[in-house]
Amino acid sequence: MGNGIVAGILCLMVAVAIRSTAAHFRGQGGCCGGGGTIRETKRLTGPKLGEKLIQIDGMHCENCRNRIEHGVNQLDGVVCRVSLRKRQASISYSEPVKEETLCSVIENLGYQVVGITEK
Repeated sequence: MGNGIVAGILCLMVAVAIRSTAAHFRGQGGCCGGGGTIRETKRLTGPKLGEKLIQIDGMHCENCRNRIEHGVNQLDGVVCRVSLRKRQASISYSEPVKEETLCSVIENLGYQVVGITEK
């Protein structure tokens, strides 16, 4: 009887672990210090001068996306939208912005910039 109870508890623990792991790999949940963070909406105040695509490693969830968007959106004349699926950030700008500045902001948040292309 005791072995059956232990086996039942272990099965329940494994089922919960599998469920949360599956959510993690779908980019849902708060794997990186939170969840439920509200996405900001920022728009360019002037005419769009250009757009850069930044490939990023280390993003896992909605919180990762929100952290990067919030960090980059703090720069004047810049709007950031992150795609977890593509693992990239799309940066539109109405004021000139150095690639080194964008890389610095993203890497200071704990992510790795793999490449930057002009769109």
